[in-house]
Formats: sequence, C-alpha cells, structure tokens
Amino acid sequence: MADDSVIRVGLIDDDSLVRAGLAMILGADPGIEVVGQGDDGSEAVPLVQKHRPDVLLMDVRMPTMDGISATRAVTALPNPPAIIMLTTFDMDEYVFQALEAGAGGFLLKDTPPADLARAVHVVAGGDAMLSPAVTRRMLGHFSDSNPTRSQEQHPGLDQLTERETEVLGAVGAGLSNAQIGMRLFMSEATVKAHVSKIFSKLDCTNRVQIAIIAHEAGLGDIEAPQE
Repeated sequence: MADDSVIRVGLIDDDSLVRAGLAMILGADPGIEVVGQGDDGSEAVPLVQKHRPDVLLMDVRMPTMDGISATRAVTALPNPPAIIMLTTFDMDEYVFQALEAGAGGFLLKDTPPADLARAVHVVAGGDAMLSPAVTRRMLGHFSDSNPTRSQEQHPGLDQLTERETEVLGAVGAGLSNAQIGMRLFMSEATVKAHVSKIFSKLDCTNRVQIAIIAHEAGLGDIEAPQE
C-alpha cells in the first residue's frame, strides 16, 4: 500500500449487514482502509495472515468459532494486530474473557460512527480502547472473580525499573499514553518505549493485560481523569 500511515483494518462478524455497515463507516475515514472481511472466528487467522491488518474488529459471539477463541488464536501469531471486540451488550461476560485473552478493547455495535473510527485510531496507536470508567469496572470484575491472585503470580514485576513501575501503575489507572506523559513528565514517545518494555518483561500482548496485573499488584491507584 502506498501510504504507510493508513490503518489497515479487518472485520469478522457473522452478520453481513453489520459488516457492511462497519466497512462503510470506516471506509469514510481517509486514514483507514478495510482490507479483509470474514463471517466467523475461524476465518480470523487466515485473514490476518493474508491481509496483515493493523487492527481487527471482531464479534464476540459467532456460530463456529467465537471471538474469544479467535482472539487467542490471533494473538498467538507473530506480530498480531490489535483486536477490538464488538458486542451488543455493555460489559458482556464474554468481553471480559476476550480482554483477558488479548483483545485491546471493546465497542458496542451501536457505537456512533465518529467514535468507531476514533477507536480504530486509538488502538492502532497502542492505547487500549477502554475509558477510565470502563477500565475501573473491568478491573473490579477481575478482582471480584479472582480474589486470591497476587503479585507472587507475576514474577516479571521484579524486572521492572522504578520508572517502568510508575508507568505500569498509570496504565492500571486507565490513563492513555498522552495522559501518562503529562502525569509523569515524559514525552509520549518515551511512555510508548516504557510500555513496550513492560509488555516484554511481563509477557503481555496488550495494555489491558498490563492493567490487570497492575491492579492485582496494587499499582493502579493513580486517580484517572474523569469523563
């Protein structure tokens, strides 16, 4: 593709009308190109291997392979795309599982067009598509369902520098890279570099998983900005 700045997007949804609507909405953004579509989670890996999207929008519930299984399969690939889960229900139980499996965020299917396109840009840029309010609710869910999990189960935390630990706590509070930079007096590029190192040291595929670890370790206590 001639313009490397254009975000390549793949769509996986068993409803052809939903796919058509998403393709039309995203295609109207000059910074986004829909490069491939599929109607079941079983098509996710082949689509990624063939079209190499930067972002994959995928339904949670599909007949043959659901979005959770497909997310696990895609995130196991080398250099996987960022994944945004699509759901009809706010905070669907399946979405929690998908986020833990490696998805970078989730959106309701009735998300306004402008917000949908913005979500693709946000996730492609390395941030999670979860507002601070949603992040707090999500982390509360994981705490309630996993009350005995602790820092001992994340030995990679010992490998983090003091600065990386500060960034980890900020991610756990639901802050974006730009907000972390302002809070910790760093450039956004420096924040991204720290987050990348945290990914490696904690063996995570996205910042949602990082946020879960931060919360469990008691590091996500920075007050996030209100919406």
